[in-house]
Amino acid sequence: MIKSAVLPCKASTFPPAKSEGPNLLKCKGIRMELTITRPDDWHLHLRDGDLLKAVIPHSSNHFGRGIVMPNLKPPVTTTAAAVAYRESILKALPAGSDFTPLMTLYLTDTTSPNEIKLARKSGAIFGVKLYPAGATTNSQDGVTDLFGKCLPVLEEMIEQNMPLLVHGEVTDPSVDVFDREKVFIDTVLQPLIERLPLLKVVMEHITTADAVRFVESCKEGFVAATVTPQHLLLNRNSLFQGGLQPHNYCLPVLKREIHRQAIVSAVTSGSRRFFLGTDSAPHEKRNKECSCGCAGIFNAPVALSLYAKVFEEAGALDKLEAFTSFNGPDFYGLPRNTSKIKLRKTPWKVPDSYSFSFGEIVPMSAGQTLEWKPSFA
Repeated sequence: MIKSAVLPCKASTFPPAKSEGPNLLKCKGIRMELTITRPDDWHLHLRDGDLLKAVIPHSSNHFGRGIVMPNLKPPVTTTAAAVAYRESILKALPAGSDFTPLMTLYLTDTTSPNEIKLARKSGAIFGVKLYPAGATTNSQDGVTDLFGKCLPVLEEMIEQNMPLLVHGEVTDPSVDVFDREKVFIDTVLQPLIERLPLLKVVMEHITTADAVRFVESCKEGFVAATVTPQHLLLNRNSLFQGGLQPHNYCLPVLKREIHRQAIVSAVTSGSRRFFLGTDSAPHEKRNKECSCGCAGIFNAPVALSLYAKVFEEAGALDKLEAFTSFNGPDFYGLPRNTSKIKLRKTPWKVPDSYSFSFGEIVPMSAGQTLEWKPSFA
């Protein structure tokens, strides 16, 4: 929550201040700043190799922890592979960084219950990712028959209190791409929850009003959802305005405006069921701007600025901290961070791209001026 400080202020567009909580909303002249508990990113792609080294500073500068996705080549399907990947991430961190990677396993048709026991025992793994085979980037090794081949693993996950992190789309080519999330809820996720009501599930990067309704209909503490900046700010028109926009292409694909509005209403309502997950997914510019461009939006450098924009426009800045910093660790049963960051109302321009020895990466909102800028408190 936000507490206002009694300071001179010439202009303010903030909602009425709340009196609860440790955070300060300050006005210094016309400058405003917001202090919040350091956020975590509960859905993050860090890649590996040179790309990992290039992008990790953008996440580690702002976030305390990150749930790291396992869809590498080859995928991270074993505890040993996850631990090794974690070491690679730690070595790639900037000097002095205290960012903590929280690892995940890539669920396959052949994952064993014993692997879940090993994952929990390792202390490094905090979730198992369900990719329906062919649903998104590097998902070709994903699950083909969840109920027929994975039930023993899911039952062991309940025993080990290990959440299932779901890319919620069907891959049936006869299903319209804009309906894949809704059909997945109806045919896979709802039956799964009914069959295993004690399984903790995170529906990742929700994109529809249908997903909002589903999450809100489930028992709190067992089903939650992560929400990305792009699905809060962009609709499917953003893919085509002024020509094809490859850097706005992600999976699940952007949806209609009515769905965007439903997601904004859900996350700014104060509900504990929704929390920050950027799904920041970097690709080189040449792999986005080509005849068959990759899905994925690199938003790590701008995510906090964009979340603040959404909450400010909704008149809900007093609910931002819970979404960014409290709901995620509470769901995962982890302690909240104790350090703080500041978001200052000071315009800054997003670079057109970030250049590295291997190529360029174009961030979300490239070339645009954003109003909120994060820094350490």
